[in-house]
Amino acid sequence: MPLYKSISVNSQTTVKIWKIDESFGDLFQPLDLKPESLERVNGMKSELHQCGFLSVRHLLREFGYTDQDLFYDENGKPHLKDGKHISITHSFNFSGVIISNAEVGIDIEKQRQKIGIIAKKFVDYEFDYLNTRSEDYVRKLTVIWCVKESLYKLFATPGMLFKEHFLVIPFMLKDEETVAWIDYNDRKYRYNTAYLEFEGFTCAYVIP
Repeated sequence: MPLYKSISVNSQTTVKIWKIDESFGDLFQPLDLKPESLERVNGMKSELHQCGFLSVRHLLREFGYTDQDLFYDENGKPHLKDGKHISITHSFNFSGVIISNAEVGIDIEKQRQKIGIIAKKFVDYEFDYLNTRSEDYVRKLTVIWCVKESLYKLFATPGMLFKEHFLVIPFMLKDEETVAWIDYNDRKYRYNTAYLEFEGFTCAYVIP
């Protein structure tokens, strides 16, 4: 399938989402992968992960980049050779890329009941406004997870903890935006956050 969704966040920031319904061969054939990428994709045991990896390279092409333009630092954070900022995500049959002139982060997650089981591992302050008996509890938890994962990808600093250092301001699902904070090493950082839902998935992205 071609591009699933494209979002113009602002004049400097764009999000693109891919829905994977192609075979590995169909995704692989048109791409020109550098040797380390080829080694990486061939080493993946799951075809789902292989297709996710390849679909991200198709999203790069949608932006006008190739696999050769992408590299990773020692913390595993992706970068583009032209200096623009990029963040990447993949969940089941969806992948997403955000590119901007500013630091950014993105995450896509499937909405699943089991997130309620691990909520205490990544939620603290947010329990003050969450209703665990609400029918939208899982959807709200998934938004919070996606926001915090996006913040973690943006900051890419070992030692940061979702529960202790990231905070998501109260929101209603219909708002499709909120504010998030990082409180780390006696410094506070504020980020604008947007989120959307589609086909049982949630995508969130953050920008300063």
